[in-house]
Amino acid sequence: MDIDDILAEVSGEGLSPETRDLQDLTRAWVTERSAPELLQWPSDLMAQIEVVEEQVGNIDPKTNFRLIIIQTELERFKFLVRSFLRTRIAKIDKHALYLLTNPAQSARLSPSELQYASSHQALLEAHYRSSFLSQFPASLQRLDDTAGGISMIEQPDVEKAVFVRALRDVEEPIIVDGTDIDFEMRRGDVYVVRWSAVRDVVMNGDAELI
Repeated sequence: MDIDDILAEVSGEGLSPETRDLQDLTRAWVTERSAPELLQWPSDLMAQIEVVEEQVGNIDPKTNFRLIIIQTELERFKFLVRSFLRTRIAKIDKHALYLLTNPAQSARLSPSELQYASSHQALLEAHYRSSFLSQFPASLQRLDDTAGGISMIEQPDVEKAVFVRALRDVEEPIIVDGTDIDFEMRRGDVYVVRWSAVRDVVMNGDAELI
């Protein structure tokens, strides 16, 4: 097996729909765990997994031996989904106010995640106010204060270094802001680079985090 075979497997060429779904979920899981910021909720993929789970749940395993094998495979999906959700929840907990006050970031949340983030932030603000904020002057009680040009809202560190692999040739050169570094990404290339420099190509599906 050479690099072309590996990349063909990674790109999903010639795979069954079930295998491709598992591969897409694994890729989303790895990318979410490696990226410093919350990524777009994969609504289509999650909807497909829910459909499969509902179909399997309506069949009696005693009537179909193959179903036992399918259920075993489904457990792999469930493990990845649980870990994927825990990773996203950890990011929401850390950057809830940033996600809720930025429309572009809020659009990346699923409806359930948006509800969770709103409830989490409301509880956090209520706790802060009852614990100490109520004792401060009104002008110092805001959690999103930007006085002095410094924002109190914690944001993800998009300058964090990540490992990225090109899934196909990237037409535009990769430019690392604030430096004189630029390079071209070709299929199979692996780099360690700032997330901000490769965010777009990863989001477009031209590369993946590893």
